[in-house]
Amino acid sequence: MTKKIFKSSILVAAAVLIFGIACVMAILYQHFGKQINTELKKEATYLVYGVEENGIDYLKQIKEKDDRITYIAEDGTVLYDNQADAATMENHGDRKEIQEALKTGSGHAERTSKTLSQKTLYYALRLSDNSVLRVSSTQYSVWVLLMELVPPLIGIAVVMLILAAIMSVHMANKIVEPINNVDLEHPEENQIYEEVGPLLSKIYKQNRQIKSQLEAARRNQEEFGIITENMQEGLLVIDSYTMILSGNSSAWKLFQLKDPKIGDSVYSLNRNEDFRLLIEQVLKGQHGSVLLHMGSEAIQMIANPVNREHRVVGAVILLMNETEKVEREQLRREFSANVSHELKTPLTSISGFAEIIQDGLVKEEDIKKFAGRIYNEAQRLITLVEDTIKVSQLDEGENPYEWDMLDAYTIVKDVCGRLREVAEKKNVHLYIDGGKTMLTTVHPILDEVIYNLCDNGIKYNKEDGTVSIHLRDLGENVEIRVKDSGIGIPKDELKQIWERFYKSDLSRGRDKKGTGLGLSITREIIRSHGENINVISTEGVGSEFIFSLPVAADEEDEY
Repeated sequence: MTKKIFKSSILVAAAVLIFGIACVMAILYQHFGKQINTELKKEATYLVYGVEENGIDYLKQIKEKDDRITYIAEDGTVLYDNQADAATMENHGDRKEIQEALKTGSGHAERTSKTLSQKTLYYALRLSDNSVLRVSSTQYSVWVLLMELVPPLIGIAVVMLILAAIMSVHMANKIVEPINNVDLEHPEENQIYEEVGPLLSKIYKQNRQIKSQLEAARRNQEEFGIITENMQEGLLVIDSYTMILSGNSSAWKLFQLKDPKIGDSVYSLNRNEDFRLLIEQVLKGQHGSVLLHMGSEAIQMIANPVNREHRVVGAVILLMNETEKVEREQLRREFSANVSHELKTPLTSISGFAEIIQDGLVKEEDIKKFAGRIYNEAQRLITLVEDTIKVSQLDEGENPYEWDMLDAYTIVKDVCGRLREVAEKKNVHLYIDGGKTMLTTVHPILDEVIYNLCDNGIKYNKEDGTVSIHLRDLGENVEIRVKDSGIGIPKDELKQIWERFYKSDLSRGRDKKGTGLGLSITREIIRSHGENINVISTEGVGSEFIFSLPVAADEEDEY
């Protein structure tokens, strides 16, 4: 702005100066023209007086002058000229100044001389004998005078331009300084030029509008960021050129990335062919989804195009970790197959025994034995159905019981009492190590866990073996250990024992009644408490199951 003001000021000053000089030159031109006319009149009067006294010889005696002197007879004949041969000159009777002089006594005119080819000023006086004396001067003399004034005028112009430049810089800075110091954040508080007031008012209104819009945009961005960052699902936004515009932390985790890939191509995230085809499909304006397997994870991708003015400008991609769902579906299929298989065996036995009895192929004394087998198989079937229902409830997160503060020692003691008869038949000794320990749990659930672990410890134990239950208060948790001196678990089967319907080769001959769901149920119950169960086992030596449960919140009040 300072430069514009400076340039404008200089241009105005230069224009004014040029116009001023032109006016001065015009005024001087007119002034010098009048002055020449006056001089010509004086000179002509002086010469007429000389000619009247001394005749034409007076003119011939005059030394050379810059002005032209012409003496003309009444009939227009040129009698004398100081700059040309009078004999060769044409008749001047038709000249304007000559005719005026003859009529009025004097005459003047301005025209371009045919002989000199210059603009000339003429002045003529009539003598007593009606002859005419004319004096003329070319315009050249005026220009000479004017040209003599040019150098000082140029000097003055340069000085004035320099002064104008200095003053322009100063004035420009003075004008611009208040504007440069305007507080645009609070334009209404600025008191500068009155002319700037409407502009500052508009700026103030625009500032308020912009602040309001920015605040709304900031809130929207924050809300969007909070929503997306707290999403368990991954979210990606790409443009029509496959460049990543936005993404949340869940997306980067699903793609196993530490840093965001904003600005990179979405193809850099995964080289899977199905992934590439999905991106191509959505950028063509078509919705799509695909299940990708990345390592051990199963990721469901749902892509939707973003349209603007009937044109695809990008896409939004939703990423969901479906690993657990896929695993559950796989488990469900396996579970269904295992249940069908396990149910088939006792049902086949029941059907077979019943058919034999129905056909009368069993002796009277053997009917009781066959009925006992049918009963055992039926009980096995009932147990299987009950365990299956328990597993299904645990899978669905169902718990028909209320949580309560319970004494773990009392529950362990009760379980050992119920299993004592079974243990004595196997010649297995039960031991409890610990005292009163309050837990926040469900009685049937904890009872189920202790019972399953102790029952397995008895079933798969050695003659004269032991099963010991250890209770230890760890502060926030109570640790429970169930240790036996039984057959142990082979190393390669330690992970498999938690699978549903799994039975170890070492146990198959010992537990024909088992459903293979006991340990699976036990683990799911403990997991429902937010805890986990571990096993330490050595084949031929024994096994130890270790888990912990949270203590009661008001445990101190119980004591």
